[in-house]
Parts: sequence; structure tokens; C-alpha cells
Amino acid sequence: MSKLVKKVAAIHDLSGFGRASLTTVIPILSTMGIQVCPVPTAILSTHTSDFTNYSFIDLTDYMEKHIAHWKELDLEFDCIYSGFLGSPRQIKIVSDFVDYFGHRDNLVVVDPVMGDNGSLYGTMGEEMIVEMRKLVSKADIITPNFTEAAFLLGEEYKETTTEEEVKSWLVRIAEMGPKIVIITSVPDEKENQFEKNMSVIAYNKEEDVFWKVACKYIPVSYPGTGDAYTSVLIGSLLQGDSLPVAIDRAMQFVTQCIKASYGFKYPSREGVLLEKNLNILNVPILFGAYELLKNNK
Repeated sequence: MSKLVKKVAAIHDLSGFGRASLTTVIPILSTMGIQVCPVPTAILSTHTSDFTNYSFIDLTDYMEKHIAHWKELDLEFDCIYSGFLGSPRQIKIVSDFVDYFGHRDNLVVVDPVMGDNGSLYGTMGEEMIVEMRKLVSKADIITPNFTEAAFLLGEEYKETTTEEEVKSWLVRIAEMGPKIVIITSVPDEKENQFEKNMSVIAYNKEEDVFWKVACKYIPVSYPGTGDAYTSVLIGSLLQGDSLPVAIDRAMQFVTQCIKASYGFKYPSREGVLLEKNLNILNVPILFGAYELLKNNK
């Protein structure tokens, strides 16, 4: 019997307030008709961006019991999707999860959450970078932002870059193991200093092609947009879309969420107004903004 609903094992933390991690992943994928099976890595009263004195429960020990029961049930997943991980031990648990539940007929997607805007998050250090490189090697798809790509490669973070440099980074990261590398939040180098764009650039190693989707930069920062981007990307691929369409849909959704939220006066630390935009996920894309980049080989 064919599957009624596709399943994603989502290995993320759960924040009670603020739209990030599982509170972003679950509504997006559910709206796209996909069942989310969470493996919570931690429970927090709020996410950690711009909040202080938040409560925190580390669920590392519980994760192993949670996963052991799934093994007993002989569960299968169409996608394994990991996000923020708080320790080298958690990375090892996810790595073992991929070894057990991953196979050639499902997707393994790793969002190597480590930092942003040129800096590592407070819980990250050199050991986490080393272990994340090992996890990345087991993924089919990874979605680092520009900062995280730099740390994976041991490169210095830059405020601007060139298309050719990003392409070289993509190839080098793909050599670590993943079939598809997607770098988000890439700053475009523009001649006009008053016009700033951000882009997503992807590399498909098996087909040796590069794809790019660009959008106008909006001067505001919301937590959870990376989680939203990767979730829409996964949902799109599981619905049968091609890679360029999936990166386009994800970019369009996040951009629309930011634009819709930016017009309201409320604390940006609460995240984008996801609830006002979920219906966009079921609207067909009429015009693709993606472009195929020239391969200089």
C-alpha cells in the first residue's frame, strides 16, 4: 500500500515562545501535507535570541530512549532533518540515527546551525565545528548560512563576496560528502551601494550545476527564518519539486513572511508572523526567480 502521508523525523529543540525550531518546522511541513515526527533535543521557555533568563532542559539522555523506542517500532521516514544541536554528544546521536534510519530512498538534510553574522553562537566552539563536519559528510543536503559555510571551511567571514568565490566554497563543501549544498544569506557584491541583495546559491554535485535565487535585502532580522527556509525546501522536494523550484519556493515564502511582518510594530525577537503566511505554501508558483549559473569548468 502506498504511503498516505510522508514522514519527516525532525531533530530540533522546542522553544515555548518565539517562532523557531520545532514551532516553525511543524506548522510549515504540516501545512504542506507532511507528518512531522519530532525528536526534541532540548526544551526552552523561549528561544535564545534576544531573550535572557530563559529556562532550559537538556534532553540528550532522553533522546537516546526516544530513538530506542522508534527502533523497536521499526519506523521509517522519508526524510531525516536535523537543526540546532547543543553538544558533540548530540551530534553523535544524530549521526547514529542517520546510520540506522537513513537509506538511499530517503533524504538526510542537515542544517548545520552554528552561528550568523560572522560569529559563532555562544554554545559553539571548535569541537562542535569538527563534529559538525563529520555529520555533514553523511547528509544528502545541507543548508548552511554564509557564516556557517565559512566555519565549515575554516575560511574568514567577509561582509561581501563574489559569485565565483561562493561557487568554489560550494564545491569544497560538497567534497566533504553531501550531494547538494545550499548556502543561504549570501551577500551579493553590487556596484550600487544603495541596492543590496541577498541570495541563496546551491550546488548539485551529481549534476555539477549551480542554481541561484536572489532577493532584495530587508533591514531587519527575525529568528527562525533559517528553520523556515529549510522546512519549505524539504516540503517542496518531498512534494516532487525539482531542486531549483524548491529553493525558489523556500526563498519566496521566507521573503513574503519577512515583508508581511516588517509592516507591523512588534518585537522582532518573536519571529515572523508565520500564521498569517502559511496559506502561501499551497499557492502555485507562477514565475520562477531561479537562475542557472555558468559553470566555468
